[in-house]
Amino acid sequence: MRALFVQHDHVSPLGPVGERFAQHGFEIDTFLVVPEESFHSPDIAVDFPDLSHYDVVIPLGAPWGAWDDACIGTWLRAELDWLGDAVRGGMPVLGICFGGQLVARALGGSVAPGPRGEIGWTAIWSEDPSLVGQGPWFQFHYDQWQVPPRAVEIARSPVASQAFTIERTLAVQFHPELDAAGLKGWLDWGGASKVREYGQDPEVMLAQTRAEQEAARERTFALVDAFLSRVAGLIPAA
Repeated sequence: MRALFVQHDHVSPLGPVGERFAQHGFEIDTFLVVPEESFHSPDIAVDFPDLSHYDVVIPLGAPWGAWDDACIGTWLRAELDWLGDAVRGGMPVLGICFGGQLVARALGGSVAPGPRGEIGWTAIWSEDPSLVGQGPWFQFHYDQWQVPPRAVEIARSPVASQAFTIERTLAVQFHPELDAAGLKGWLDWGGASKVREYGQDPEVMLAQTRAEQEAARERTFALVDAFLSRVAGLIPAA
C-alpha cells in the first residue's frame, strides 16, 4: 500500500504519523507544495499528483489560512478541488490541522479566523476516545472550521471543533505529527514570535515538548491505528 503525505511547506515533517504508517508497511511518498524559497510568497502554481497511485492521502499543516485565497489562491482552489474529489470518490484522507480545514471547506463546510487561537499542549473532549483520544495534543492554529454537512463531529475543545469523520476521512485540528524536532523548525521559521504574542515562552514550550513527545508518540500511534482500521478500512481492527 502507498501513502501520500502532502507537505505544504518545508518545515512539515511527518513525525510519528509517518513512522506509524511505515510500521504498518505503507510505502510513503511526500509532495511538497511550497518550497523554501517561496515560503514568504506562497501563491505559486502547483500541479497536484494523480491519487490513483495511492491508497491514502495525508495533507499536513501550514502556516497560512485555509480561507486565505488572497495569500495562496493559485494552489488553494486547486487543492480544495483535488481533496474534495478524493473524499467523495472514496479515497481515505487523514487531514491534519490545515489539511483538516481543507477537507471541511472542500466538502461544504467553512473555515475562518476564530475569536482566538490555540498554541501549545491542550486536552480536548472526545465523544469517541477510542478513535480520537483526549490528548493532550499539540495545537498551533488561529482558524476554526464549521463541520461540513453529513460529517460526524468527534471532538471539541472550549475554543474550536477538533475532529470529524466523513466518508473514509478523519480530520483533526491538532498536530499528532508534532515532536520536538518539528516544533524547533516551526519556531525557527516564524513560530517563536507567534508563541510570544500569545504570552508564552517558546523555549519552555520546546522543553515541554521534549518531555511530552514519547507519550504523545504512543497517542499518535493509537490515532493512526484507529483511523486506518475504523475509518479508512485499510488494516484489520485490533
